Amino acid sequence: MIHEASQSGEAPRQFLTYNLAGEEHAFDILRVQEIRRYSAITSVPNTARYVRGVMNLRGTIVPVIDLRVRFGIEPIEYTKWTVIITLMIGAKLVGVIVDGVSDVVSFHAAELKPPPELGDAIEGSFLTAMADTNGRLISLIDIDRVLGVEAIVGTATT
Repeated sequence: MIHEASQSGEAPRQFLTYNLAGEEHAFDILRVQEIRRYSAITSVPNTARYVRGVMNLRGTIVPVIDLRVRFGIEPIEYTKWTVIITLMIGAKLVGVIVDGVSDVVSFHAAELKPPPELGDAIEGSFLTAMADTNGRLISLIDIDRVLGVEAIVGTATT
């Protein structure tokens, strides 16, 4: 379902919302390639704890990251609601495991608020903005920072 935010002169940006440990987050919809039900993943030795392994997506080997573990949240057993969101990171595909997807929401730039100052004790660099829609507070996530885009695409970002 698509929720339109308030009307203004510029076109709204769309985001795919997903659930992680009872909280709602979102990725820019233009980065999303596919949403798949969780299926078996082949583990890869000697990788970061949050790298669950790889999957074969129509002949392309795609690394798969568990966002719960990446965000420092206790992992859970995957359920029928668990999905893998395949995202384009640079020129490569990366899968991220989330507890479930919600919907697509649209926000105008004026509706996006900067993330709060969290100080040194909490990692806040993954947040690009916060948005409130119908009483739901949604954290907009910078997937390049979450996944360490330099390591994935092999180039530094500016």
